[in-house]
This record gives sequence, structure tokens and C-alpha cells, in this order.
Amino acid sequence: MPSARAPRSVVVTGGGRGVGRAVVERLLRDGARVVAIELDAAALDWLADHPAAVAVIGSASSDAVTEEAADRAERAAPLTGWVNNAAVFRDASVHTASAAEVLDLVHANLAPAVVGATTAVRRFLAAGTAGAVVNVSSHQAQRAVPGCTPYVTAKAAIEGLTRALAVEYGPRGVRVNTVALGSIATERYEAFLDGLGGAGAAQVEDEMRRIHPLGRVGTAAEVAAVIAHLLSDDAAYVTGATVPVDGGRSVLARDPEAHEA
Repeated sequence: MPSARAPRSVVVTGGGRGVGRAVVERLLRDGARVVAIELDAAALDWLADHPAAVAVIGSASSDAVTEEAADRAERAAPLTGWVNNAAVFRDASVHTASAAEVLDLVHANLAPAVVGATTAVRRFLAAGTAGAVVNVSSHQAQRAVPGCTPYVTAKAAIEGLTRALAVEYGPRGVRVNTVALGSIATERYEAFLDGLGGAGAAQVEDEMRRIHPLGRVGTAAEVAAVIAHLLSDDAAYVTGATVPVDGGRSVLARDPEAHEA
């Protein structure tokens, strides 16, 4: 049931599928007006059933696209939040790819967060109101996975961006935080399992149970709940933080000397 709080609007990048869609759905349930940025127009067809949501089609790394999203959000209600969720899941290794290719992939994942945060901060300051930005990172920012150099590098930079913006704009009422995700059961994850076949998928799922202390991968709705909290007044004294939403994956040390519980 929508809350009785004052009208507000939030922009969510990459809002068509997976975590982004879950965030949009959660914010709509909480009574917010939501503008979803998505590169793939078909991914936002489901918004037709949600009159409080608006679709903006284009790249979240484009200033023109983020400015359009901010304009449309402000027309609906005061802009109070921005979620930088858009990402590119493509990687390379420096022994097989050129430095230019690696840098292009780093840029593809870092630019949407920088552009989105830039638009959000400027709009908050121009309006003279408080606002909150939530960036989406990964456990890989701290615990690198082989073969994922551009993604790891970009996510580590996003966490640094979060801290820098938090200290620079906190005095002006802008909070900036990050959620660092473990493995989440999205369409992409399910497609990965399907591509492995029955035995391969079972092996991966068993490994996922062992590397997440909670014994399972997370759900997009669980991520959305944390993001919604960080955007809310209930998190009014939280800024510059990277919050793990990973079922304990980032704190587990698998070791041959471990004792069974």
C-alpha cells in the first residue's frame, strides 16, 4: 500500500530487468514516482501498467538522457533519489585484450555512475533540497574474480566515487552510498545456469551455497529493499558507506583448516 509521505520522485538507471526492475517496483509500492532509464525499450514494456512510472530510453552514460530523466522526474514530484544500477556484463583480460579495449569496458561500467551522480547532485543543489544517490557495486570490487579485470576496476572506482561525493556534498544535504552485491538470481543468472546444462548448473548452485554463508544466492527484491532503505529518511545518517548485500560472501574465508560447525 502506498505510503502517506510527501510526493517524491526517483530516477533508476537500468530499470528494465533484474535488480533495476525490482528497485522500480519497490519504489512504486512505496508511493514514489519513478523514472526508469533503459537502453532496451522492450525491457520497459511492463511499465505501461504503472501510471506513476515513466520510461526514458537511452544510455545512462549520456548527459542528455540523464538530464531528460531528471526533467521528467521533477515534473512529477520533487527529485529526492537517484539509483545508478546500469551495468555492462562484458569482460576481458590484459593478456588477450588491448589496453584500449580494457579501458573501454571500464568506461562502459563507470560512466553511467559518474554521469548519473553528476546529474543528481546538480539537481539536488539547484533545488536546495536534500537528496540521496545509491550506486550499485559488487563483491568483486574487493574480492576480484579472474578474467573480470574491467568490471572489478570499474566497481572499485564506483565505491571510491561514492566516498568522494559523500564527503564533498554531505554538508549540502546530499547522501551517497553503495550496495555491493553478491550473486543475485536475475534473468542473467538464470540464463547462465541454463547454458551450463543440468549437471553444470547443479555444480554451480552447490558452489554458490558454499560460498554464501546464508546458503543461497540473493533475490532482486532483497537488494531493492536495501536500496529503498538507503534512499529513505530512515537512513538519514548513513553516507559514504558501501553496504554488502551478498549473503555474507565477502566475509567468508574458505580455508582447509576450517572446522565444521
